[in-house]
Amino acid sequence: MGVRVLVDTHVFLWALLEPERLSRTAQRLLEDPQTGIVLSTASAWEISTKHRLGKLNQAVYLIENFDHAVNSLQVEELPIARAHALKAGAWLVEHRDPFDRILAAQAALEGLPLITTDPTFKEFSIEIIW
Repeated sequence: MGVRVLVDTHVFLWALLEPERLSRTAQRLLEDPQTGIVLSTASAWEISTKHRLGKLNQAVYLIENFDHAVNSLQVEELPIARAHALKAGAWLVEHRDPFDRILAAQAALEGLPLITTDPTFKEFSIEIIW
C-alpha cells in the first residue's frame, strides 16, 4: 500500500456525490488503488447531524446506505479513540467545531495527512493535502 490519507467529511461527500469539486491531487490520490483512504467515524456523526439540521438534504440516501458508500470507496474506518478525544479537547487552538477538532487530532496522532479544502486546519499544524 502507498500513502494512507484521512479524508475530511466534505471530501468524502464530494468523492461520492460531486467528484468534480475535488482538486486534481485529491482525485488522483482517491482513485489510486495504492492509497489507503481513511474515514473517521466523526464524519458519519457530522453527516447525520448536519442532515438533521437541514444542512445536508442530499445526504439522505448516503445516510441510509452508509456501509455501501464506505465500501464503494474502499475506505478504512477510523474509530474515535480516547486519545483522539483527549487531544481534540485539550488542543490549545481557538477552533470551536468539534468535528474539525477530532479530525485534526486523529490526523496528528495517527500520522495521517488530511485531505481537505478547509484552511482552518492549518491552525492545528497537521499535514494538509489539497
